[in-house]
Amino acid sequence: MYGDYNPHNANVQVCIKEGTMIVFDKLWDLMKTKNVSTYRLREKCGIDSKTIRRLKANMNVETDTISKLCKALECRIEDIAEYIPSEH
Repeated sequence: MYGDYNPHNANVQVCIKEGTMIVFDKLWDLMKTKNVSTYRLREKCGIDSKTIRRLKANMNVETDTISKLCKALECRIEDIAEYIPSEH
């Protein structure tokens, strides 16, 4: 099943096909390395607690959220997210 996609929305969400995932494990490692708490991240880049929960569960997030994370952590997208292909 694909995540929500609205072609009229500038903030297209990351699509996740069943069995295929984008995981944010690297985000938590980077935050630990940079000594950045989720509280500080929410305050620094305006990400609400619901979005933090979605990131922790590897659920769909808007590309705008990923941009905010990269800006706040001064990193590239591959530093916080990883594509895991499905195994058939």
